[in-house]
Amino acid sequence: MPFLTERWGNPSSIYFEAREARKGLDFARRTVAGVLGARPTEIIFTSGGTESDALALRGVAYGARRRGNHLITTNVEHHAVLHTAERLEQEGFRVTYVPVSGEGVVDLEALERALDNETTVVSVMYANNEVGTIQPIEDVVRIVKARDPHIAVHVDAVQAAGYLDLNVDRLGVDLLSLAGHKVYGPKGIGVLYVRTRTPLLPQMLGGSQEKNRRGGTENVAGAVGMATALRLAEEERAERTAHVRELRDRLLAELPRRVPGTHVSGPSAPDLRLPNSFSCCFQHVEGEAVLLQLDLKGISASSGSACTTASLEPSHVLLAMGVARDLARGSLRLTLGRGNTMDDVDYILDVVPDAVERLRALAPRASREATRAS
Repeated sequence: MPFLTERWGNPSSIYFEAREARKGLDFARRTVAGVLGARPTEIIFTSGGTESDALALRGVAYGARRRGNHLITTNVEHHAVLHTAERLEQEGFRVTYVPVSGEGVVDLEALERALDNETTVVSVMYANNEVGTIQPIEDVVRIVKARDPHIAVHVDAVQAAGYLDLNVDRLGVDLLSLAGHKVYGPKGIGVLYVRTRTPLLPQMLGGSQEKNRRGGTENVAGAVGMATALRLAEEERAERTAHVRELRDRLLAELPRRVPGTHVSGPSAPDLRLPNSFSCCFQHVEGEAVLLQLDLKGISASSGSACTTASLEPSHVLLAMGVARDLARGSLRLTLGRGNTMDDVDYILDVVPDAVERLRALAPRASREATRAS
């Protein structure tokens, strides 16, 4: 709040309020670097996870273009990565989309086969934002660096922040994206970690801020808020993880039992799934209709990515995992947080079965009979 009121100055200027703002920005940069085990000079503040992902891919693609024009990613990434990759293809780059298993885990053998002498950047998300699958990032890094240590490895860690280890040296990554609102910080602020000597061509021009890597007056209040939230998330990570895992495990065990025709999405092993993530598909029901029923009961949920919930198309993540299109249309995503309780879970377990049953009652007779048979 002080950086929205008394310390409102432009951190690039030299007057008193500006110097106070600069102190706040420096504090935020040091704090984020401390959580990541990085240097403050390796931290770039952005407008959010989407910009961080785009800057990572485009920045390295163009920064390393002399060495090659080939990028690799997976087909279950957030659209911030996939749409950026698609645009780069239109601009003359080659992109390989590595497949995943039925549980959403990247095919490491396919990744190894995709690497070639033109590859400059590999982007694999740390944990999936829809089904919670945790990717084997250390194995990804090992395979990539064995082929060529100059290939940059980018990790979208937006969903993993607060629940998984973010130390960039232990992970071995060259770039890592974060967003403030995923750790109870402000919206509209993000971070891109860029390892020293990683080639990165700036995409936001018009100023020398962020060491000439991202032009524009910095969002000081957002940076301070995000840094503080990220520090708290790391300090409380074990406690928060244990809390949401207990709630999630009850959902995993009970909801399929109470709702016939429920298919849990993502890893069968709970430890391979984000501790706060529950995702499933209901047979013979539209996910959007379920969401409307839950909203009327005060339950906030999604049918896939929060960025595409209004879309009528089934989740690209579920389709990439081999889920049938009709089944994917009945997806439900519940993300648990530190404010949730077991009473909340019990309420969900009471409301969801009734909602699904009512909607199925409106379905054709053949669909209802198929559901009962399953």
